Amino acid sequence: MKKIKHIVAALLGVFAMHSCDTAELELKNPNTLSPDSFFKTAAQVESSVNAAYANLQTRGLYARNLAFAMDLMGQDAAGNPQLEGNKKPFQDFSFNAGNDIIQYYWESCFLGISRANFVLNNEEKINALSNSVLSQERKNKFLAEAHFLRAYYYFLLVNRFGDLPIYKTGTIIGAARSPKAEVYNLIRADFEYASQNLLSKNGEQTGRATKEAAYAYLGKVLLYEKKYDLALAALNNVTGFSLEEKGNFYNNFMEETEHGIESIFEIEFNENNGTGNKWDDAGNSGGTGFAESTLRGQEYGNLSWFNVYPPDALLDSYEAGDLRFGDTFYVPGSKYVKGTLTMTADNFNTSAGVRKAGWKKYQNYYKKDDEAVQSSINFKVMRYSDVLLMKAECENQRDGGSQTAAIAYIKEVRDRAGLTTVITPTKEAVFAAIVHERKVEFAGEQSRFDDIIRWGNAATELAGTGFQAGKSELWPIPNRETSSNPNIKPSDNNPGY
Repeated sequence: MKKIKHIVAALLGVFAMHSCDTAELELKNPNTLSPDSFFKTAAQVESSVNAAYANLQTRGLYARNLAFAMDLMGQDAAGNPQLEGNKKPFQDFSFNAGNDIIQYYWESCFLGISRANFVLNNEEKINALSNSVLSQERKNKFLAEAHFLRAYYYFLLVNRFGDLPIYKTGTIIGAARSPKAEVYNLIRADFEYASQNLLSKNGEQTGRATKEAAYAYLGKVLLYEKKYDLALAALNNVTGFSLEEKGNFYNNFMEETEHGIESIFEIEFNENNGTGNKWDDAGNSGGTGFAESTLRGQEYGNLSWFNVYPPDALLDSYEAGDLRFGDTFYVPGSKYVKGTLTMTADNFNTSAGVRKAGWKKYQNYYKKDDEAVQSSINFKVMRYSDVLLMKAECENQRDGGSQTAAIAYIKEVRDRAGLTTVITPTKEAVFAAIVHERKVEFAGEQSRFDDIIRWGNAATELAGTGFQAGKSELWPIPNRETSSNPNIKPSDNNPGY
């Protein structure tokens, strides 16, 4: 990240039309805002918070690059010959500090943090508004959204980079890296604040962070820290959700069924609100302009660019009769375009040969035969099945936990998949079942790499890929940061870089 005033970046995120302009997260007349008039109206407060969501939609994150990087590293995806050169290194862990995907990921997150801090740094002005202009409940919830988003961006960062500069206020000088433990302290504190002050799902607009989402992420953070009792307590507060019914797993990955009974938090996309700025420089990390679409469908689609495909080892992980297989992958014989067309082997042809399958999750082929670059399908980054499997893991791993209770959570997920559940109630057997379920439940959802890193079995799972224990767990701090931040030198980079 360049040496810039973080508060200036936040202001630009509000004045320049941001990309978080869904029907639910609508920017209220941004052209009327100026530094002198900030936080005078409810609309201005909401606009400043909306701007902090925008960086989630950049190409540096969910619009394009995050899916590639995470799925390739986790071996949920393998590259076809046409895969672009900046993405191939994530398959064999040959990336370095000059990789632009790593740079834009870093910058997208820190600009998002900057925008969240802009809101939080003006808490006094927000609270000074008359309750007739903005109720105290809504003041609290807008501030809580900023806390949630700052925590979310830092959680994305800490898993990729470890020690990080911590920013809570605007600054013109880049900060030095703080220990990973201190970053986690900030993340937990932000999610805890959010869990106490956000509105519940039933009382909030779709697309915004909710109390339940904050508890779910607080639980995930605590699970990553192996604080299993605390994690379980947080996850037990995620109520009012259920799994999509048996046979409806694919509801999680279609545009028409967004924000369903299983969805806890989604990254919003709506191409009807504009895509004209998707390819400009700001689309990489700036979060400004009209960039309301994701490239996930076009990039992964076997009838489209088909840059990546599901590797055979992943396909072979599914048990016979697992209903999730047909909702996760297209294979020869699969129906598409509302059941009117049938995939053939030729639909999976590449210059390297015919692939066994292509991705169905997050593809638009269920309703049309061409991705046509744009996609409005939201990323469901927290689903209730994740909560159930995290609760199972907490029960299994905590002192005095119940393997029987853990198996019951796993059974809920497997029942929906049409599978019987027979697991020996031992810690080892239950853990093995959790590892399997997370792999097949969240295939292509950017979960696998983080899972195997925190479980400590990445060297085994990624044997032969180029993964180097002690190095590849983390990304390097990008060159643009070490060349512009006087407090992070190239010599301060992560081991091996």
